[in-house]
Amino acid sequence: MKITDLLKLDTILIDLQSETKLGVIEELSAKLAQAGRLHDEGGFKAAILKREEQSTTGIGEGIAIPHAKTSAVKTPAICFGKSVSGIQYESLDGQPAHLFFMIAASEAANQVHLETLSRLSSLLMDAQFRSQLVSATSAEEVLEIIDQKEQEAVQDENEEQETSAIRDAAKILAVTACPTGIAHTYMAADALKAKAKEMGLDFKVETNGSTGVKNRLNPAEIANADVIIVAADKQVEMDRFDGKRVIIVPVAHGLRKPEELLKRAVNRDAPIYKGTKKDSREDEPSTKGKIDIYKHLMNGVSNMLPFVVGGGILIALSFFFGLDASDPTKPEYNPIAKALSDIGGGTSGAFFFLVPVLAGFIASSIADRPGFAPGMVGGLLAAQANAGFIGGLIAGFLAGYVVLGLKKLFSNLPQAFEGIKPVLLYPVFGMLITGLIMLFVINEPVTALNQGLSNWLQGLSGTNAVLLGMILAGMMAVDMGGPINKAAFTFGIAAIEAQSFGPHAAVMAGGMVPPLAIAFATTFFKSKFNDTERKSGLTNYFMGAFFITEGAIPFAAADPFRVIISSVIGAATAGALTMAFNVTLPAPHGGVFVIPLVNHPFLYLLAILIGSLISGLILGFWKRKQN
Repeated sequence: MKITDLLKLDTILIDLQSETKLGVIEELSAKLAQAGRLHDEGGFKAAILKREEQSTTGIGEGIAIPHAKTSAVKTPAICFGKSVSGIQYESLDGQPAHLFFMIAASEAANQVHLETLSRLSSLLMDAQFRSQLVSATSAEEVLEIIDQKEQEAVQDENEEQETSAIRDAAKILAVTACPTGIAHTYMAADALKAKAKEMGLDFKVETNGSTGVKNRLNPAEIANADVIIVAADKQVEMDRFDGKRVIIVPVAHGLRKPEELLKRAVNRDAPIYKGTKKDSREDEPSTKGKIDIYKHLMNGVSNMLPFVVGGGILIALSFFFGLDASDPTKPEYNPIAKALSDIGGGTSGAFFFLVPVLAGFIASSIADRPGFAPGMVGGLLAAQANAGFIGGLIAGFLAGYVVLGLKKLFSNLPQAFEGIKPVLLYPVFGMLITGLIMLFVINEPVTALNQGLSNWLQGLSGTNAVLLGMILAGMMAVDMGGPINKAAFTFGIAAIEAQSFGPHAAVMAGGMVPPLAIAFATTFFKSKFNDTERKSGLTNYFMGAFFITEGAIPFAAADPFRVIISSVIGAATAGALTMAFNVTLPAPHGGVFVIPLVNHPFLYLLAILIGSLISGLILGFWKRKQN
């Protein structure tokens, strides 16, 4: 399949009207919807924005490739947009983007579609090709340029395969992988290949994309390699590199720093990798274990979040019929309220899966797929024992490291046992060991601890409640999406699971303040910001309203001292007011969309606005005027 089979005249915008990142996403999404490529335009935009939260798709060199694979897509397609003047898109190199390729992949997209999308990502590494697209004056010319370039690329690929077939082994190897496996995976691979060719290096790269593993490194190549570069933002098969020198970096480094990585490889500036998926090195200390704990926790929290959000909102909706409307024994009983409550919570609703899903995905992040089932079972046992969120955390890490231990224990079994390890040995022994430890060691003390936490949260009042709200909300503004922010958010979810809805109201208020404060400051103190910042400030009205704290990050990066301090002060104020007003929030996400579900919506809005205005005023008066 050719790229021009997915990119058509009716999905090309030769002159984008948008001036912001969000505007570009909306304009391109609308074009796809107008062309009949989407089932659900809103659902598709939500999927695109969710992908942007992971990392920006503004890859630099004037290119942005927003992409998503979702059921909202009716027909796999590419939408092209061009802006000659350029649009600030939070690109990796900080430069405006001129060329936009929005990739819409359906959940049923086959391998041919995904390979075609990957080929587009590769072509964009050619500077001359990009220049031709920027100069194009019509949709027809865009298609002609792409078609001609693709024909040249296919011919080059065929020549490369012929050369590769007669090559004995590569001396420098690489693996690239990104979370979605559509764009960054292949662009990083091509950047490394191009630089390796320029440097005259014997090089091979394996890609772990949506279509599976391509150009897989074979055992002979690995054995003969001097150094292996792993540029990945998701888990890849690492045990095969045991004993080799391995450079482990994010996939963006492969795209932006190929020469630096290859020079490190040439100089053998890389630690020795130890197997069992631990980054244990012989020749240097490592802090990766600490980073991994955060990564594992976030893997559990992110996969658990849809259950918490969906369940929390459904439970909150049941309250519209009365606080006790879901109880058949009460006079105000309403069957619709009971249905909403049962679906959202109950003994088999969304909220019931919160702890098992958290534990299962933490365990699978640690031990890959074999850890999932033991983690789910450990989490289920914690949930049934009322060990709560804390029990789920312990179950997830316990199951993950139990399975890692089993992998090491069973590593010396004969080759004939390889096939039964994942379907028999790991699940049976993993569930058994995890379950026994949870039942006889963990559950009882953690249940008592969880009950104590619940009692403490329920008993908070006055100064204590205000202080807690101040701390949690302030934490949300410290690193705006980083570990401190996520720690506060996780505490808020734990409080919701413990049926205490006040702390998370403070958490969400604190997370909404930084982008709203930026928006206010850029509106009322225009002379303190340049034109680009003022335009980005308008976007922050929406990001703040939607509880996307990360909208303030570009401003914090440019002026961290003023932005962070002013944001923390305003966020802490909002959190304190929220707790002082006794606001409760049963839904953990949604921004303005879930404010109608709180018990005091106008007071909650007032707290957020006061905090945002305080931050905006501090920043506006404190910041220096632009020259």
